[in-house]
Amino acid sequence: MLKNFKIIKISIILLLVQSLSFSNNNFFNDALKLYENKKYDDAKFLFERNIVFNPKDANSYLYLAKIYNHEEDQRKEIINLETALLIEPDNEEALLMMMKISIEKSNYDKVKSLSETFSKVCEKLCDENKNIKESLQNIDPKNES
Repeated sequence: MLKNFKIIKISIILLLVQSLSFSNNNFFNDALKLYENKKYDDAKFLFERNIVFNPKDANSYLYLAKIYNHEEDQRKEIINLETALLIEPDNEEALLMMMKISIEKSNYDKVKSLSETFSKVCEKLCDENKNIKESLQNIDPKNES
């Protein structure tokens, strides 16, 4: 009898863990669908909820940054981009977004540093980096001599 109780108890625990892990994946996927449908407030809530269960999910921070970009809250956008890059330093989209912010703020040294990292990791967005490098050559005061 005691052995059956232990087996039942272990089975219940395994089912709970499995259902929690399944629902965690759903938070991100559901948030992504909401984001794609431009329901930013609802998406933000689910991305934040996903972070509670998966604090190292760089993509949730990236999408929060995109939402804050849409809301024109650059401070929160930067915080989420920095967190995404802390977790995943080779995240192309986060690097590109940070480069664009750094250009806006005329922080060309940071753009160059991010661009070097971006050049090493880019797979999909490489052309964007070329455009940024070209625009820096036109702006950089060192090139005016």
